[in-house]
Amino acid sequence: MNPTSPIRKIYQGIADRRQMFRLFDRHAQRTNRWRNDDSALFAGEWFEIARPEHDYMLDILPPLFMRGDMFAMREFLTDSVTSIFFALTIDGSLRYFHGYCDLIDRGSPERMRDAIVERESRPVRAMTHQERLEHIWSATHDGYRGYAGDRSLPENRGKRTILVYGRSRTALKLLDDLTDDEIAAKLPVHLRHLPVRAAA
Repeated sequence: MNPTSPIRKIYQGIADRRQMFRLFDRHAQRTNRWRNDDSALFAGEWFEIARPEHDYMLDILPPLFMRGDMFAMREFLTDSVTSIFFALTIDGSLRYFHGYCDLIDRGSPERMRDAIVERESRPVRAMTHQERLEHIWSATHDGYRGYAGDRSLPENRGKRTILVYGRSRTALKLLDDLTDDEIAAKLPVHLRHLPVRAAA
């Protein structure tokens, strides 16, 4: 259990089916995959999907539980983290979301639901700095992102890296160290000039 994992939006926009399956395991390249408790990587992540994807996932297996506006997948991603799917009315529109909740942390599905409603009830046309980084990580092809390995400084090992194109060379850079210009260059055109909203 990792009760300190923040609830965080990891993709801006509505993920189609291909994107949804990529986002389910966007940490596939992590070092020592499946050898550690990876709950903290996933718990708290959420993104928006469309109704067909929501209904498709409901039809795959009988849910672990159903509670009004949410259901949980029976198969767990890690020891106690599983997918929760939400159908939420926000500003008069029915919208659909996927999130990872640690079910040992009682009430985590309800807290995620409340956080999604609170976040999406704000102006949608704004992103925090962290949401920009998470979107870039989520949208980047596996061949252009990874994790710092043994050749990196000890304090950077295991941190997320991304390929950055410069004027004279291309290099891997820590995701968290991207400059504002590099972030803007990696965001889709329709997201580049959104205002930066203060983190909650």
